[in-house]
Amino acid sequence: MPLEKLKWVYLVILSIVWGSSFILIKKGLVGLSAIEVGSFRIIFAAVFLILIGFRSILKIKKRQWKWMVISGLLGNFFPVYLFSFAETEIDSAIASILNAATPLMTLIFGALFFKAVFNQNKILGVVIGLLGTAGLILSGASINPDQNYLYSLLVIIAASCYAMNVNILKTHMSDISPLAIAAGSFTVLLFPTLVILYFSGFFERELSNIVLQQSIGYVAILGVIGTGVAMIIFNKLVQISDPVFTTSVTYTIPVVALGWGILDGEVFSAWQLISAFVILIGVFIVNRSKKVFSKFRKQAT
Repeated sequence: MPLEKLKWVYLVILSIVWGSSFILIKKGLVGLSAIEVGSFRIIFAAVFLILIGFRSILKIKKRQWKWMVISGLLGNFFPVYLFSFAETEIDSAIASILNAATPLMTLIFGALFFKAVFNQNKILGVVIGLLGTAGLILSGASINPDQNYLYSLLVIIAASCYAMNVNILKTHMSDISPLAIAAGSFTVLLFPTLVILYFSGFFERELSNIVLQQSIGYVAILGVIGTGVAMIIFNKLVQISDPVFTTSVTYTIPVVALGWGILDGEVFSAWQLISAFVILIGVFIVNRSKKVFSKFRKQAT
């Protein structure tokens, strides 16, 4: 299949998988703490990726491990815990919509640190997207006074981590196979995550509790499919497209997440939907110019 068509196939798959991840986090939090959800998500993903990608790990060169560590921390470790903590206070669908700020952050960090092109259309798109983000947070705080919308900032920080990571993947890791990147980055995360889980107090709990077991089951699906398999596809998408297109998955994710949220009884106001639409307009403007990140395209070819 031509790469131009294949990247859209990957985009659709990631939209469905990651769009379902937010409701899985929510279900995991029923019986687990935020730290436990984040830890188990990384552990399940790491075990899965190490099992299927062991040979790929052996091919990683010594000089490349520095970027494995950085990519692992920015692309998975910090965001996983940030999203878990965020969803203790805000709805899963809202978290997914706020995550749509990732392409905007990708453009900002690309311009600041990776010498990417930043024209007037992109500035306009970023401003509109950030206004929509602010509107979503403020409108959500008014309709859900029992929720602490300051936790929305955790999602923005996570989106910033994703933005830095996708630029790093494109500029420093494009010569490494997608499976090796995924398996290698989670290998370096496994030990510190096990330490965090140990000190979380999880092993002092009643492990025969049915609710606890169900939550672990949800996080197992999240770790293996929503993180392990998805990261392989995502890393491949990074290599065959530009960073902004890659992170565009974050504005198709909310469509899936919103559906799950409605089915789970989450309530949305008209202003929240309008704010979400404003974010998508900003991202659309950011993606409209084919010249953006031309430097990356030349490197890839």
